Amino acid sequence: MTGSLDEYALKRNFGETPEPGPEVEDTGQQRFVVQEHHSSTLHWDFRLEIDGVLKSWAVPKGPPEEPGVRRLAVHVEDHPVDYIDFQGTIEEGNYGAGEVKLWDNGTFELEKNEPAEMLFTLNGKRLHGRYALIHTREKQWIMLKRKS
Repeated sequence: MTGSLDEYALKRNFGETPEPGPEVEDTGQQRFVVQEHHSSTLHWDFRLEIDGVLKSWAVPKGPPEEPGVRRLAVHVEDHPVDYIDFQGTIEEGNYGAGEVKLWDNGTFELEKNEPAEMLFTLNGKRLHGRYALIHTREKQWIMLKRKS
């Protein structure tokens, strides 16, 4: 996976949204964030810092906290690394309008990064342990916490 913020930029009017601009920035860190997003439907945005962007998935029921629990994760556009600290309100009329709250963050260790499967260990405040993202079709993935 390589980072591109073209789709992110096309969906936003940066004169009207408090979201950070579309800059690729390779910090050399392996951080993650989960943002609770109260938009048209409540969901959690799970993001991994890879290749200078935040690879992103919308998880409708929230990331699993118990081993063996499977959750749908819909792959969405990459986000800029600066989004890792974003909290606030995206005003009505803008893409993703609604409140964004920080739910969890920390670091991760990537074990496997292939088109059909990602394996990693999360070291966050709420999420910790071994996880997998498994590609099932188009933009749909399954996120699960693995048994340690």
